[in-house]
Amino acid sequence: MPELHDSVVIQKPINEVFQFASELKNSPKIMDNVVAIEKLTIGETAVGTQYKETREIRGKKADAVIKFIEFTPNQSYAVESEHNGLRVVYTYQFRENGESTVVDFKGDVEVNGLWMKLVKPMIVNILKKEDGGHLRNLKNVIERE
Repeated sequence: MPELHDSVVIQKPINEVFQFASELKNSPKIMDNVVAIEKLTIGETAVGTQYKETREIRGKKADAVIKFIEFTPNQSYAVESEHNGLRVVYTYQFRENGESTVVDFKGDVEVNGLWMKLVKPMIVNILKKEDGGHLRNLKNVIERE
């Protein structure tokens, strides 16, 4: 079972929701701690597309490279980041529900090494606190536009 999970119904068509959600330049609008995002690769978003994400955590900035590892337009995408024995994968599934769209999210946290295994519960709690409400933010932003 994923460590993080959520679901939301957005009152917009699936293509509009998917396009907005999968365009990571929108991350600062929906993820409270993301302060900057920069595309590192050229071209349309696809498997392998990378972004540099900057978050502000307790007054300090931290960068991570976010890579698309799955991408099926108007259906699903998954992104990962890896750093110092920590791998986080966020997966999003999209499905039509009449004229609205259901977005299902799951976040998996994988760790390597004894130290990371010991601190994994703390890391999961931090991620829940930082990203736990991002689908509600996504809904609010998209429905306002």
